[in-house]
Amino acid sequence: MKPFNSKVSLVLCTGVLFLLSGCAKLQSRDEMNKGVQAYKNNHYSQAVQHFSEAVRLDPTNQNAQLYLATSYMIQWIPGADSPDNKKNYDLAKQEFDKILETDPKNSLALASLASMAYNSATSGTPEQKNAFLEEAKKWNMRRIEVDPKESEAYYYLGVIDWAEAFAPIQTVRVEQRMKPDDPGPIKDVKIRDELKAKYEKDIDEGIADLRKCLEYDKENEDAMSYMNLLLRKKADLEDTPDASKADIAQAEDWSNKSLDMKKIKASRPQKATAAS
Repeated sequence: MKPFNSKVSLVLCTGVLFLLSGCAKLQSRDEMNKGVQAYKNNHYSQAVQHFSEAVRLDPTNQNAQLYLATSYMIQWIPGADSPDNKKNYDLAKQEFDKILETDPKNSLALASLASMAYNSATSGTPEQKNAFLEEAKKWNMRRIEVDPKESEAYYYLGVIDWAEAFAPIQTVRVEQRMKPDDPGPIKDVKIRDELKAKYEKDIDEGIADLRKCLEYDKENEDAMSYMNLLLRKKADLEDTPDASKADIAQAEDWSNKSLDMKKIKASRPQKATAAS
């Protein structure tokens, strides 16, 4: 009998492991393809099963993990209060977080987490809503760190700043019986100064973020609309009627730009779509 050759054994074991690994990767891709088909057919529970198996077979299959996280997210309904809905939210967030652990600059994971946080702010107490808006702000700032030209992230930062400032300022307008077409400013100086201390910086940052959005996405009519809305809140906090009127004039200009852009886009020929 020939003596045991450890080098030959090591080579054989390495070869077997390599073959098994290659086989697992092929199986993982097959499971992912099945998951994609189920996802396209709106069979999300089936998709989750296939994508979960694909990730188990090949933990490096990032596309399968992204699909898995997205399959959980698409089953989540913002504002719905049920254990299954919360589970889908938690699992989606968990999977996106895992992706960012190995790929901190993954743009889809960052955008998805930003979207989930923003949509979570549609319900709950004012404190809960603000907490989710702040979380959404954090994720959108991460997106900009990854890509300084990410126009959508700048857009949402502007929208979030408006959302945080609108309710408290509008509440005071109603309490002081200000008419909708009254440009401001809020007449009670003490209350106005309190609001100014809390929200003026956010409003100015929101306007700056929307300008940045329009720098990279010049035809974003929604960003133009929110420029209009933020300038109207800025007008409420000005120290003089003349300053308020100047803000309102800018707001009207942005409102008209938004309407004009919608008309321009509507007048363009629709792009032909491929036959299904």
